[in-house]
Amino acid sequence: MTTVTTCSNLAEAQLLRALLVDAGIPAFLPEELTANAAPQLVFGSGIRLQVEDEDLDGARAVLAAAEVPRPADPRS
Repeated sequence: MTTVTTCSNLAEAQLLRALLVDAGIPAFLPEELTANAAPQLVFGSGIRLQVEDEDLDGARAVLAAAEVPRPADPRS
């Protein structure tokens, strides 16, 4: 298993996992139960999104294609 990204909250992690699963790439959230039961325990370390080693390149491509551009900072 390889960590493809680390998310700061469970909702984001579940959304990204759903994108990968929809693309046919099995994905796992090892800290999902902990994040549900005791979110303070994963607050500092984040929630890992993992895929099988052979799916890593495909997973990166799916996540890169799904990335939404962030608006420019109005303060700059």
